[in-house]
Amino acid sequence: MPGPGPADGAGADALSPARRAADLDAVAGAAVDVVVVGGGVTGAGVALDAATRGLSVVLLERSDLAAGTSRWSSKLVHGGLRYLAHGELGLARESARERAVLMRATAPHLVRPLPFLVPDAAGRDVTALAELGGRLGDAVRASVPGGRRSLPSTRRVDAAEVARATPGVRGRRGGVVFWDGQLVDDARLVVALARTAAACGARVVTGAAVRAVDGADVRVELDGGEVLTLRARVVVNATGVWAQRLAPGIRLSPSRGSHLVVPAARLGSPSAALTVPVPGSRSRYVFALPQPGGLVHLGLTDEPVPGPVPDEDPAPSEAEVQQLLDTVNRVLVDPLTRADVVGSYAGLRPLVLPASAGTGPGGATADLSRKHLLEWDGPVLSVVGGKLTTYRAMAADAVDAVVARLGRAAPRSCTARLPLVGAAPRVALERVEAPARLVARYGTEAPAVAALGTEPVVDGHPETVGELRFAVRAEGARTVADLLDRRVRIGLVPADRERAVPVAEQVLAEEL
Repeated sequence: MPGPGPADGAGADALSPARRAADLDAVAGAAVDVVVVGGGVTGAGVALDAATRGLSVVLLERSDLAAGTSRWSSKLVHGGLRYLAHGELGLARESARERAVLMRATAPHLVRPLPFLVPDAAGRDVTALAELGGRLGDAVRASVPGGRRSLPSTRRVDAAEVARATPGVRGRRGGVVFWDGQLVDDARLVVALARTAAACGARVVTGAAVRAVDGADVRVELDGGEVLTLRARVVVNATGVWAQRLAPGIRLSPSRGSHLVVPAARLGSPSAALTVPVPGSRSRYVFALPQPGGLVHLGLTDEPVPGPVPDEDPAPSEAEVQQLLDTVNRVLVDPLTRADVVGSYAGLRPLVLPASAGTGPGGATADLSRKHLLEWDGPVLSVVGGKLTTYRAMAADAVDAVVARLGRAAPRSCTARLPLVGAAPRVALERVEAPARLVARYGTEAPAVAALGTEPVVDGHPETVGELRFAVRAEGARTVADLLDRRVRIGLVPADRERAVPVAEQVLAEEL
């Protein structure tokens, strides 16, 4: 199996402009084992799993890697405490297992332990329940391979520790801390998966929309208008909330999860995720999640989305904005206002309707299971549902089904042990000679990124021109949106994005 190569745009993992052109030439009229439709975390995971088992793979994405739901998450790799509240022990164990895989083996450079603090200011009954849930989560974590030592244990903390970790909380009272995993960037995980798949032989083509599947023929329209056809023995439909376009029989009930972006200073620059229960719920919380660059992401909602799913990015509703602010303000000394919101985003969850449900979308999406579904329709296998944390398990299940359909003798999935591009043990990452911020985003590739330029894209912000150049040379970025909205994430704050556009345009002019 080929491994990740040098990060100079010429390695086997580099999604460079030249690589895309070569892959397009090779794909047109070709016959392959598997065509994966959708370049989010599920599709990239399927492409990697299939390629590591020796199948010929083409991944087609209509826009850009992580352009859909996969970049709009809470950026958490979580152990599934909510699933325990719903009695879904199996799903909680799967989440805890996959979290341990990411933190210890496949992407330790992208995932870090994050404390979640539930303050007594929210009510002692609330923290008592949080402590019970946290200890149950600890027990589940200890029951899965690699989980026991992956995170600290749940514990009560005193008022002084609450003040240090979440300075914006009112009152001098204690609280409860439990731990989970945080991704430095959800879109970066998807890019790492796609590049690792490319290193293992997959062809990854963005700007390629699948318009029809007719038997073995897959009709593809490129973003320049050109149409090509290739033949696939199996098509994996990993398009999330858009899955019904290739598989009309799939029954989904999408829900919207929204976040607000606020300056961390408005909350006292917390080091822990402030956790406040949604009024009237025993399993839903609003989180104030500290982020790199002096920001906090405030989420998460769970609102049903009726009707056809549009191609455009969703946006938080006014009611969701107010709900998020009202909930977190219950425990803050200095309440947040809408004037504090410097950005916002929303994503759509592809929740699967159970067979027993009615004909319309469900109204209580928060109660729908996050289990994934595999369903065949002729040569098309749809994999929907699930969540970012369990992408690898979803992908392994899907490729198991593909291998069985092909009648191929292929090895079992090895992706639980396969480091993604840039990954290394934490002790090795600590020795990488590059700024810590770059190591947290690029792992062992950080020196190569730093060598491409350290000047800031926007004055006063840490993102560098070198990151933009690396995104074009190695990460498949082709547009301003690719660069600012999915590679360095400046686009999460519209005012910063506006200032960054001329720099991104200049880099593209020089690199393409």
